[in-house]
Amino acid sequence: MSASTRALFALCLVAFAAACAPRVEEVVVEPVPITSEPASSGKYN
Repeated sequence: MSASTRALFALCLVAFAAACAPRVEEVVVEPVPITSEPASSGKYN
């Protein structure tokens, strides 16, 4: 086998392995606010 054939075969093998790899979903968790806004007491309505 020539060097270019081996390189092409290796490239195809890597592409096949990458295509068959399981996909990992990213989970984004939003942080809970540290303080909450004060409740309206009706004093300044």
